[in-house]
Amino acid sequence: MPIEYNIFEPWLTLDKWQKKYIETEGNCFLLCGRQAGKTTAMSIKFGKRAAENSNRIIGMFAYTEKQAYNLFFKTLMYLRAVYPKMVIEKGPKKPTKHLIYLTNNSVIMCYAVGLTGEGIRTFTLTDLVVDEAAPMAREVFVALSPMLSVTKGNMDLSSTPRGRQGYFYECSDQCPRVKKNWTRFYINGEDCPRHTQTFLEEEREAMTKLEYAQEYLARFLDEIKQFYPDELIRDAFKPMDWNVYKGRIPQVDKFLGVDVARMGGDETVLLTADRIEREHINMIEMDIKSETKLTDTVKLILEKDLFNHYKKIYIDDGGLGAGVLDPLLENKQTKWKVTGINNSSRYYEHKWVKGKEKGGQSRLMKEEG
Repeated sequence: MPIEYNIFEPWLTLDKWQKKYIETEGNCFLLCGRQAGKTTAMSIKFGKRAAENSNRIIGMFAYTEKQAYNLFFKTLMYLRAVYPKMVIEKGPKKPTKHLIYLTNNSVIMCYAVGLTGEGIRTFTLTDLVVDEAAPMAREVFVALSPMLSVTKGNMDLSSTPRGRQGYFYECSDQCPRVKKNWTRFYINGEDCPRHTQTFLEEEREAMTKLEYAQEYLARFLDEIKQFYPDELIRDAFKPMDWNVYKGRIPQVDKFLGVDVARMGGDETVLLTADRIEREHINMIEMDIKSETKLTDTVKLILEKDLFNHYKKIYIDDGGLGAGVLDPLLENKQTKWKVTGINNSSRYYEHKWVKGKEKGGQSRLMKEEG
C-alpha cells in the first residue's frame, strides 16, 4: 500500500533509509531507482547540517541548472519550514537562485557543472553534494574534488545509474576497484512505498526489461545502449600468433572505423585496424576526440587517410554520422573507399557492375553457418 505523502512537507514521512542517510557522516553514495526520494533526503540532510553547524559552505551541483535548482529549492523549502528564523530573507543576502545565507554564517550554493566543470573551478567547500551524477564526465569530478582538500570535507553523490562507466559507477561497490571510505545506500524503486503496484506494472509493460532494470531497479547496465554483448566482444579477442607466417611478410590492409559525435554529444572515436591475410584483425590505434565539430572530423579523417592509405573507411552514418559521410563521398581522395554503415547491414549506392551503378547490401560481419 502506498503511504500518504505530502510533497511539500516530505520530512514528515521519511523512509527508514532516508532517516539513516540524513544522520550519516562522511562520504555517501546513493544508488536509487526513480522517485525513490534521494533528492528529498539530500535536501533535508544538508539543510539541517547548514542550520545546526555554523560556517558550513555547502555546494550543490548537478549536470543541468534545472536539476541543481530542484535540489536547492527543496533545501530552501525545508529550511523555511523547520528553521525559519535562520534564513536571511532581506537585504543583499536574501535567497537567490544560487545562494542561501543563514544567520550562523553558513551558506548553501547551487550551480550546474556543464560538460566539464570548468566554470566552477573556484570554490572551497565543507560539503560537496552532487545530484544526478551518473551522466557526468570524469572532467567534472577532476574540477570538483579539490574543493574539499583544505577543509577535509565530505562528498555525497546520488543518481539513477547510466551504465558501467564514469566516476559515479567507480564509487559503487559494483566496480572491480572499489573506492574506500564511502557509505553506500542502494534503494530499489520497487521498495519505495510511494509507488503503487499498479503503476510499476504499467511501467514494466511499457519499458524493455533493461530500461525497467535501470530506471526502477537501479542496476548498472551496459547493455541498455550496447549493440553487442560484453561476452561476445571478449570472446572475439584472441592473441596474435605471428609464427604462422613463418618469416614471410603477410598481406596487410588498413581500415578505419569512425563513430561520430558533435559538440556537446558523446565522444568521437576513430579506430585504425590492420586486416592480416583476410584472417585476423589487429587494432593499431584509437583516437578519442571530445567536443569535435563535424568539419574537423572530416579533416582528421582525410589527414589519417593520407598517412595510412586505408583500403576502406567505415562511418557510422546513423544520426550525426551523415554529416561526415556526405563530404567524404564528394572528396576524390575518399569517395571510392568510404562506406556508411548502420548496425548489421546498410544499403549502399556506389557499386559498379559492368560499367553500371548498382545497389546492394554492405555486411559488417560474416554470419555463422
